[in-house]
Amino acid sequence: MSKSTAKQNIKAIVAAINAEEKSLRARYPILEQQNSIAMVIMLLSLCSLIGVATFYYFAVIPAWLCIILAAFITSIAHELEHDLLHKQYFSKRPFIHSCMMLAVWLMRPNTVNPWYRRKIHLHHHKVSGTSQDIEERLVGNGIQSPFLRAAVIADGLLGLLINSKRFSKEIRGFKFSQVFNAGVPLATAYFGILYGVIAYYALQFVQPFALPQWGTELLAVAEFVMVVLIVPNIIRSMSLNLITSSMHYYGGVSNVLEQTHVLTSRWFLPFQLFCFDFGRTHTIHHFVPNQPFYIRQLISKKIRPIMAQHGVRFDDLHSLKHANQYLAKKE
Repeated sequence: MSKSTAKQNIKAIVAAINAEEKSLRARYPILEQQNSIAMVIMLLSLCSLIGVATFYYFAVIPAWLCIILAAFITSIAHELEHDLLHKQYFSKRPFIHSCMMLAVWLMRPNTVNPWYRRKIHLHHHKVSGTSQDIEERLVGNGIQSPFLRAAVIADGLLGLLINSKRFSKEIRGFKFSQVFNAGVPLATAYFGILYGVIAYYALQFVQPFALPQWGTELLAVAEFVMVVLIVPNIIRSMSLNLITSSMHYYGGVSNVLEQTHVLTSRWFLPFQLFCFDFGRTHTIHHFVPNQPFYIRQLISKKIRPIMAQHGVRFDDLHSLKHANQYLAKKE
């Protein structure tokens, strides 16, 4: 595709997205209350997460249901954070904006803090598809080995440790300490509890031993946190990491049309559930970044055919065999 054709296609897609959003806002004037909508969604998500944890604590619901519900709720928190990174809500009221940033981080403690993530996310939009895209490379994009990719997708800290030396050579300005420290204190506490519980049961398997009273009480707290926050976020982050690292291209990218493909394959549907349909909607965000996630969700059905018509690829799973490289189609 020539540069001029690509520009025309990009312009057509952006125009269609903006027109559909304008039409939607005209039909539903309440959508103009963007700050209020975001605050309601955040409070409902936070209260729902606390409610689910309370139900589990009093044995109203089983652990498996608590985990599934919490994973879905935290996926909504991720979408809110994504919009906050682009300052979609309360941009002129920094205190409220910062409180929302903190709240979505508390619901997703296995991530770097949102203030640092804003920096690498905005950079992602500038360098998407290249070796400098640290945000996507941290979650597995561009990795050839399926085993290494699976490890990075499953455990962000492990992925950081494994790839640190390579990133230091390939990504300008990368520092392990900077990324690691961006997770303090929530992510460090999260992984400390996770690895601590795993280590305890591994040792019990090898050589059973009794804990003192304080140890038993501490273990009970850790197991509760595992069910209501840690395991749900493992499911959420694994689903998101799998989807995003599969749909973003790495190498061969020259314009927005080539940065992502749209994932609609039924094989990804279970994972889409825990990342708020990210695979089918995120490409819209690359064309129009400053748009609330719920708008993107509402217009996606009409926009997907338009993107396909103008050169955006769908379900390019063949790219996974080539470490996400964007390859020219054979004529």
